[in-house]
Amino acid sequence: MTQSQRRDPARKAILAALACAALASCATAPPAPQAALPRPVARPAVPVPPPVAPSAESQALALYYAQVQADLLTQGLLRTDGGGKDAPFTDTMLTENFIRIALYDEYRRTGGGLVAQETQSRLRRWAAPVRVKVAFGASVSPERRATDRARIASYLARLSSITGHSISLAETGANFFLHMVNEDERRALGPVISATLPDLSMAEVSGLTNLPRSTYCIVYALSEGSSSTYARAFAVIRAEHPDLLRLSCIHEEIAQGLGLANDSPLARPSIFNDDEEFALLTRQDELMLKMLYDPALHPGMGAAEARPIARSIAARLIGGDS
Repeated sequence: MTQSQRRDPARKAILAALACAALASCATAPPAPQAALPRPVARPAVPVPPPVAPSAESQALALYYAQVQADLLTQGLLRTDGGGKDAPFTDTMLTENFIRIALYDEYRRTGGGLVAQETQSRLRRWAAPVRVKVAFGASVSPERRATDRARIASYLARLSSITGHSISLAETGANFFLHMVNEDERRALGPVISATLPDLSMAEVSGLTNLPRSTYCIVYALSEGSSSTYARAFAVIRAEHPDLLRLSCIHEEIAQGLGLANDSPLARPSIFNDDEEFALLTRQDELMLKMLYDPALHPGMGAAEARPIARSIAARLIGGDS
């Protein structure tokens, strides 16, 4: 199982017309009786319920995260340029960043839940097509839902192009569940989480429903049995986030749910770094995703086995810039 979270650095009736032409030979004959066409039934418009007013705690969180975003932007953080000349990286840096982010875990699973402790793991990714279902809390307005859904669909298409793996939105047959909910709605998600990820302990479910303010968003990805092939994922993003923090969480949690599970302070430019310098997927992040789904690598590989292969892939990607 992979668990990853985004933390505080201070820390998207036509009716057919019927015509009949009378033949000259039967022009005087009475017209044959025709069954009357049924009148179209007007369907009443389905009313869209208004957003549910958030609690005072949720409103306070919205103000808090708006200030967090403003402070980060003032510091020149949350960059959206994908990295530039000020953040160069070599194939060696790409290799080591990939190993640290794809083959190490941010958390260790215990009987009492997850403990923040970096541990060596194995390469994990999806074999089946990734089908993402987005669910919104009642507090999220229809306009906000449409924007978020469109952004997520666009991002999934980009990830599919990068990895060569099938990744898209879905209403049925989903295996990656993303919930955009506020504080009150997230605390009520326990039964939904348990039904979706029945292998989670109560402590782990609680880790999703009771997030500290310093945790912006979170994702759990589970493998099948003892394998290293992902079968299901569940992500939670706070509905209180302002626009850029919200999009930043979408970028990071979905990408981490694909298999880049860890963070590293050495990875730059990258969103897999808790310094919040970059808000959106960077050029190096794209290359790490390409490496993760390269057929030369396979689920279950350890760092020692994967490193020489990763180094060869990185050299090819940097040299070919593709």
